Amino acid sequence: MTTTQFPVDVVVELENILPSYKLLVPSYVLEELEYIKKRSRGKNRIAASVAIKIAQKTPFQVQDMERGPGERVDDALLRQSRVLCTNDRELRRRARNKGIPVVYLRQKRYLSVDGHLSPE
Repeated sequence: MTTTQFPVDVVVELENILPSYKLLVPSYVLEELEYIKKRSRGKNRIAASVAIKIAQKTPFQVQDMERGPGERVDDALLRQSRVLCTNDRELRRRARNKGIPVVYLRQKRYLSVDGHLSPE
């Protein structure tokens, strides 16, 4: 949801960093954004709305993915991701511990990769 908070073109940056990767958005991530949008006000609500619109446009592809019964979104992402894009500190730490490369916003100006990206 950083697209509304900082002057970064996330789409262009991701295409530059991950040129050979498919940019997939799991369906349960959109569901979580819808939940945030319904439950929030102000900046968080606007950020969730913008994130939903961006996720539904090219080059992103929404993919129907399942979570296990009672599985949290973060756990499902860690189970299914080869590369993860997030600014959530705890999720980044958990991904690093599992050896999953993480793309994140650095210094509020550009995207950076934590970990090694292998050619797809």
